[in-house]
Amino acid sequence: MIAVDTNILVYAHREDSSWHAKASEKVRWLVETGLDWGIPWPCVHEFLAIVTHPKIYRPPTPFALAVAQVDAWLASPTIRLIGEGNRYWDLLKDNLTQSKAVGPVVHDARIVTLCREFGVTCLWTADRDFSRFGSVKVENPLIRKKVSVTQSNVSTQ
Repeated sequence: MIAVDTNILVYAHREDSSWHAKASEKVRWLVETGLDWGIPWPCVHEFLAIVTHPKIYRPPTPFALAVAQVDAWLASPTIRLIGEGNRYWDLLKDNLTQSKAVGPVVHDARIVTLCREFGVTCLWTADRDFSRFGSVKVENPLIRKKVSVTQSNVSTQ
């Protein structure tokens, strides 16, 4: 399963992003292929916070439009929302210890831990900070030429 990080979601949504066309194409590909894909809950929260923030975007996305965007993604029959489960704390401690993540990078460790707990095989992100965590494969779909996902490496939850 592929999980999608906040920045890819923001770029796919915001038409004024220089990465909009590519990000939108990649997210649309996930929705249309029928493969399982996911969004970690913290990425949903962060998406809403970023696109509606008047100091980040001028004009910001109106709240109703941002919510409608999330609703549209959640309408995909193969999406999985990724949240904390019973093993979360132990996995988070392990990720934090191994990566020596502190400060703002703890948020990235949280995303990776959720992906790890949920069986995500690849996290799509444009954030290079995720490369410090070895427990989940990280790819930037905006710079890759071809996405190659087969049914053999896609897990279902």
